[in-house]
Amino acid sequence: MTSEQVTVAPTRRRAYWHTGVLLAVVVAAGWLARRHWPVLETGALRLAVADQGWLLVGAAAAGLTWACAALAQQGAVIRRLPPGRLVATQFAACAANHVLPAGLGAGAVNLRFLMRCGLSAGRSATAVAVKATAGGIARSALIVVLAAACPGILRMPHISGLSSVSGGWAVVFATVLCVALLLGMRWWSRCRPALAAVLADIKAIHARPRRAAALWGGSLAFAALHALVLIAVTRAVALPLAPARVALLYLAASSAAVLLPTPGGLGSLDAALGLALASAGAPAAAAASAVLGYRLLTMWLPLVPGLLVLGVLIRRKAL
Repeated sequence: MTSEQVTVAPTRRRAYWHTGVLLAVVVAAGWLARRHWPVLETGALRLAVADQGWLLVGAAAAGLTWACAALAQQGAVIRRLPPGRLVATQFAACAANHVLPAGLGAGAVNLRFLMRCGLSAGRSATAVAVKATAGGIARSALIVVLAAACPGILRMPHISGLSSVSGGWAVVFATVLCVALLLGMRWWSRCRPALAAVLADIKAIHARPRRAAALWGGSLAFAALHALVLIAVTRAVALPLAPARVALLYLAASSAAVLLPTPGGLGSLDAALGLALASAGAPAAAAASAVLGYRLLTMWLPLVPGLLVLGVLIRRKAL
């Protein structure tokens, strides 16, 4: 067996696994949609007669998310990137993210763009990872702040026997942690040079206040604007929830949906967001309208234009 065959085999297995998970989620989403079709139909009709002004606010916020993503990506790189192509790349990356699972689309597009701009593969991968990490930290910080401002919104349901289940999961977690530490100690000598290079790049970024401000400011604004899109849609459909609560529910639901590697959170984000809004006291039809409106502005409407921009960038060898 050649080295190429050895490399291709794990890649095919990962592709099969991602495809299987995607199909399972799509089938589950279709089953739920069929079961709750009256609620979805009512929600769609309610969205059709929603306040157009608030929907325009949501559309504007959705458009600004690509500029914030570009700002964050520039903040993760010392070299100055071409601003026009950078924003276009984020728009295309958003569309690619809705096609490939677990954020692979956006990461691959940004990685290719940075390499086309002259960065090495290692530094490009570091920049993409730094941006993703900053986004996760910014989202967590917003959740903490909003949870403190809106106490009682995020709470775990009481389940009988939860303590015994938690104890079992604690043992599993401790075992996984020990295995990870052992593997880390074994591979530390080989990974140390790569980790040193990554840390050097991170220090260099934060040694420049403008780059650090772009990285963290863009990451915070990206998460906040997505929450604003949902807030605008809830206002458009007259959903009776405070904006701070809606933002907190969105951030928590979107963080939970990341656990399922589906393209753009298809099925997982919709279910988590609808469940979060309904559990906060929103009527089922209004919650469905809000989720449909949010997905329309952030996924379905930009999808085809984003794929067209992606094709243009590839044809012009910008990716």
